[in-house]
Formats: sequence, C-alpha cells, structure tokens
Amino acid sequence: MDKEVGTKERILQEALKLFAQNGYMATSMSDIAKKLDITKAALYKHYVSKQEIFDCIVKRMNQMDQERVKQYQMPEGTFLKIAEEYKITPLDKIKIFTEVQFRHWTEEDFSRDFRKMLTLEQYRSQEMADLYQNYLAKGPIDYMTDLFAEMIKDKEDSFRKSRQIALDFYGPIFLLMSMYDNADDKEEIFSSLNEHIERFARTEHLV
Repeated sequence: MDKEVGTKERILQEALKLFAQNGYMATSMSDIAKKLDITKAALYKHYVSKQEIFDCIVKRMNQMDQERVKQYQMPEGTFLKIAEEYKITPLDKIKIFTEVQFRHWTEEDFSRDFRKMLTLEQYRSQEMADLYQNYLAKGPIDYMTDLFAEMIKDKEDSFRKSRQIALDFYGPIFLLMSMYDNADDKEEIFSSLNEHIERFARTEHLV
C-alpha cells in the first residue's frame, strides 16, 4: 500500500474510533493528532478539516455497502427488478446476506464505530440524526417497504401491508443489533437472528 494512502487510512480509522468513543462534536483535530502521535500540521497535510475526515468516512461506508451487495450477489437495480429477483432468491442466500449485514454493523471495526458514533451524535446534530435514520432506522424500513410493496402489489392496500411486513422483519433485527454490544453470549444473538429470519419466512410464505 502506498505510504500516503496508508497514512490517510490510519487517520480515518483512528479518528472514527475517537468519534465513537467521545462523539464527533467533542473530538478535535488536536485529539486526533494526539491519538496518532503526530503534529496537527502533519494531520492537516492529509485532511484540511474534521469535516473532510467525516465526509471520507461516510464515503467509505457507502463503498462498503456496494461491495457487500456485489460480493454476495444480492439483487440490484430497480425495485421492480429487485423484487422479482428476491422472489426466486433462495432463503439461505437471504439469511446469509442478512447475517453479513448484521456482522457488518456489529463486528467490523469501521462500521461498528460508525454506528456507535451516529447513536451518540443523533441527539446533538440534525445531520447526524438524518444519517442515523438513513443507515439504521427509517432508511432500511423505507427500502424494505418499497421492496415488499413490489412483491405484493397485486394485493389490496399493498403499501400499508408492506410497511407492516418491513417493520415485522427489521424490528427484531434492530433490537438484536442494539443488544449485541453488551451481550455476554454473542452467538446466542446470531441464533436468535437466524430463528427470526426462518420464522418470518414461514409466516410470510417465503418458503
């Protein structure tokens, strides 16, 4: 890895750790430089501001999302195309991808710290609140609502029903994610996750 790229990457990772621990607002460029054991002048050679560091973190999160979709060959494209493909996507594949997403938010250092930062900062900044909703709350629910609406569009009042289905599916996943960090038995969390997906699939006649 190019030394310049390596340094910029290390700055992103260490800065995000501080944001997750102390909050974005409470962390200064001086704090980041101290954590990295470099001078502020050296830090500013790589990033001109804390906002630029934050913007690069968000960009990285978006790249990671796209990479996971491609790696696990999950449906892409318009909602209509995605909905049609989900109808023929094996349940095991959906289970695997859901667990991958769950591990992404709970076990991968970068995305886990991003989640923790947004959880802390959502009450202090409208921008952070919007990002929290987009990544972890309203965004996933809206996406799943639109997806399920396409899958059941021939049924009466499909939007209302699809919204409830989305809540039924994602609600327990969000709760388990919230429980994970302080859970003594983390594998039990994953057992509950898989049981939820299987029960949901049977209830909604996906299997």
